[in-house]
Amino acid sequence: MSNLPEYVPDDRHDDQQRMKGLIEFLSAYIEQYHGGWVKLVEYDGETLVVEMGGACVGCPLSPNTLRGWIEGTVRQFFPDVKEVIGIEAEVKT
Repeated sequence: MSNLPEYVPDDRHDDQQRMKGLIEFLSAYIEQYHGGWVKLVEYDGETLVVEMGGACVGCPLSPNTLRGWIEGTVRQFFPDVKEVIGIEAEVKT
């Protein structure tokens, strides 16, 4: 069983804050179960840009994470999103 809370959208906030909350919720899940993370970079109502890091960097399954978990979940709560773009975090050496 997961110790993560269920995401419940808060209609008292604007779409930008709701999207930020959803991405933070998804990031907690990805971090706990896969060692990666996701951060909101930009959201304009139609296009969402997220940065993926941690274990997601260089992972051959990152496109699946982006399309399946992130984009799929976002579209459930934000059906007007037309495009989700993922960028890899820079690895600091």
